[in-house]
Amino acid sequence: MNNIFAGVTCIALALLLSTQISSPAKTSAPANQKQLHRVAVQVDVNDPAVMNLALNNVSNVAQHYREIGEKVEIEVVAFGPGLHMLRDDTSPVKARIKSMSEGMPYVAFSACGNTRENMTRAEAKDIPLVPQAKVVKAGVVRLMELQERGWSYLRP
Repeated sequence: MNNIFAGVTCIALALLLSTQISSPAKTSAPANQKQLHRVAVQVDVNDPAVMNLALNNVSNVAQHYREIGEKVEIEVVAFGPGLHMLRDDTSPVKARIKSMSEGMPYVAFSACGNTRENMTRAEAKDIPLVPQAKVVKAGVVRLMELQERGWSYLRP
């Protein structure tokens, strides 16, 4: 009798383990729901090469997820000397920003309000931003908050 009970117990245990191993995790997204990816891109230097690299990275990320049918949200956060990227009077990439914004509504551009205030004082004039930029209180804080919400982080 003990041998029969031991045999049944082994078979039941083997079936239970095979079910656990072969079953998909219950936490996975439904097949019809697209994965959402999010990345925050930091620009903190006044260097056209870095600004263009950041925009190239944005384009590459967007293209990759479009090709595999998944969603993406991208936010470029400019602060310190990098605010020149979003300044209407000094941006070497404002035409690209305009073009990208028109073709990629899931890309946002955030300008550091603290940096803008400091530049306004230093230059004794209002600092105009490209129309695509939204002002956030502090660029660094914005990056922190996005990362705390699970966004990936990129500094080109």
